[in-house]
Amino acid sequence: MQKKSKNFVKCHGCEYFFITYRPNRPYGCKAYGFISKNIPSMVVFQTSGIKCAYKRVKNYI
Repeated sequence: MQKKSKNFVKCHGCEYFFITYRPNRPYGCKAYGFISKNIPSMVVFQTSGIKCAYKRVKNYI
């Protein structure tokens, strides 16, 4: 069993994270401006090698 990488930020609860409801690309990031099959922070880390710099906790009030 592989250990999960701690090199990416969790997108759930982020102000910029959204669900597209498209089966082939269900996740999106408003800050970076893309939709993806994978969680956006994982895509950012895989392509750039750095953690997401735009993570902002969503205010639910």
